[in-house]
Amino acid sequence: IKFDPGTLLLSTHRLIWRDQKNHECCMAIPLSQIVFIEEQAAGIGKSAKIVVHLHPAASNKEPGPFQSSKNSYIKLSFKEHGQIEAKEMVELSKSIANKIKDKQGDITEDETIRFKSYLLSMGIANPVTRETYGSGTQYHMQLARQLAGILQAPLEERGGIMSLTEVYCLVNRARGMELLSPEDLVNACKMLEALKLPLRLRVFDSGVMVIELQSHKEEEMVASALETVSEKGSLTSEEFAKLVGMSVLLAKERLLLAEKMGHLCRDDSVEGLRFYPNLFMTQS
Repeated sequence: IKFDPGTLLLSTHRLIWRDQKNHECCMAIPLSQIVFIEEQAAGIGKSAKIVVHLHPAASNKEPGPFQSSKNSYIKLSFKEHGQIEAKEMVELSKSIANKIKDKQGDITEDETIRFKSYLLSMGIANPVTRETYGSGTQYHMQLARQLAGILQAPLEERGGIMSLTEVYCLVNRARGMELLSPEDLVNACKMLEALKLPLRLRVFDSGVMVIELQSHKEEEMVASALETVSEKGSLTSEEFAKLVGMSVLLAKERLLLAEKMGHLCRDDSVEGLRFYPNLFMTQS
């Protein structure tokens, strides 16, 4: 049987479908009932779907459209950008279902609060759009202010710097269906410093673009890289990234910057690029 159109909602305990026209008509599945989730690719004349596999229904289940079914799954199909959002939502429901299953009971009140907080942090209540501010400078200025508001906490968690690619993914996930184009993101980021916001756009010599906190000190960053390389004797970008917990792209830029300032030197061989402390600067 097919139910369409409707809205899919996620609570801390249930996955709920509600009819768009008649809000009193709704169905719910306990999250503990979900076994696993998989994606079904689109076909000719068919949209992509998310298949939610379920445990057998309990004998004392509440009445529904059907008391039994030969299928042990339901399929979810979404319009426009809902497909992406629903996949993340169902993954969250799976995580909560596992918690409930492991504990053989409800999640605690503290976990419920943290879960709701996490859901709120994933979204922007009123994303800046072209419909509201037009397509010119005013739009990019307002967008820059909103970016400063939502990126400060993630930047602090990541040591004060993020690649523009990471920022693009993080912001668009939070904006839901009001997606930003790469061009609009770059134009908004270019205004961060002029608007005296706590973030700034930085372009490395290689062309890699990052967003960093205004308080982010280049000298401290280079000194930290030198200390880590000195402790290990030598490091590749991949090894350094693993040690400090950042992307390989940013790790390489940090090492290159330390090299540019004379603190490191390189060995570029068939085995790859490896960085060493620059003993020419420290030993006579």
